[in-house]
Amino acid sequence: MPIVLKRDDLGFPTFWTVQIASWVCFYLWGSIQILPFLRQPGALLGNTVFFVSVFTVSCLLRPVCRSLMGRAFSWIALEMRAFVWSLLGGVLAGYVMERIASPHHPVSWTAWLGDSVRSTFILFVWCSLYFSIKLWQHSMRERERLLRAEAETRDARLSALRYQLNPHFLFNSLNAVSTLVLDGNPPAATRMLAQIGEFLRTILDNEAAPETSLSQEIAFAEQYLAIEQTRLGSRLRVHMAISPETLDALVPSMLLQPLIENAVRHGVAPVVEGGTIRIESKLHAAQLQIKVRNSGPVRSELAPSDESASGIGISNTAERLKTLYAGDHNFQLQWPQSGGCEVTVELPFRKSAPAQKAGSCVR
Repeated sequence: MPIVLKRDDLGFPTFWTVQIASWVCFYLWGSIQILPFLRQPGALLGNTVFFVSVFTVSCLLRPVCRSLMGRAFSWIALEMRAFVWSLLGGVLAGYVMERIASPHHPVSWTAWLGDSVRSTFILFVWCSLYFSIKLWQHSMRERERLLRAEAETRDARLSALRYQLNPHFLFNSLNAVSTLVLDGNPPAATRMLAQIGEFLRTILDNEAAPETSLSQEIAFAEQYLAIEQTRLGSRLRVHMAISPETLDALVPSMLLQPLIENAVRHGVAPVVEGGTIRIESKLHAAQLQIKVRNSGPVRSELAPSDESASGIGISNTAERLKTLYAGDHNFQLQWPQSGGCEVTVELPFRKSAPAQKAGSCVR
């Protein structure tokens, strides 16, 4: 049966596990050193008494070292105090050794001094190791705490950004339903309400995941596009060119919807004859590249309020990408000379678990 060492909450071995294992190894090493002298009487007993005495004193020094660590001394101050306590412990251990080794004879001051010096040195090294291990464990715990705090902050920020999108989308969609009713098209309004309900159900079902597969994002985007096509009809034309090798790539949840919503709002809805939205994905230089492009007027013809085309959806997406990937991503907003707007997103290519293929990758 394998030996399982006891560990603390961060996986470090407990003090007594390290203490006993280290001193056993130290004792075995010392026993090996005296093998040539085993024929001398009392050699093994003397070695055993020495290690038992120093081990016992080290256990007595533990609460002292813990107390010193709790007073926030500098390293030099800790070492100076550790040396004083090690000296006292070494003198005590040396005396105990001499009394046990020669119980019926007067204490040999020369032998006592030698044992005290050896014990003091070993105990001082033990104290230094104790301080070093505790400081290292403290730094690791602090690092773990900071990482946990950063992760919690990141998750909270992502949740807040996602929650910002939901009412924004809902507000625009309900306005569209209201417009359909006022235009005398109740069937389309009813169909659109059903699509909105299904869309919101999908949002709630996937709310906890910061990332999802691209295939799921495409399916999610298709739900949104169905809502917009109910509102705009043939004025909205969609073309998808999704590379099959990118379908299982991980992307932020709700990445495409705000980009597509921005494209519909600024590139298709304001134009009488409507327009086209093109969604592409491919691998580019070992990264996932996604493009969302809409037709529309050239930039010089845009109204000042629409020139940036960077409403809540665009700014929200940029913030989420920065939060998730820091500097390991690229987000560009461009206005081609032929008109319209193009958003390019480049992310590290990481695969998710095998996912089902999207219903239609090319339209």
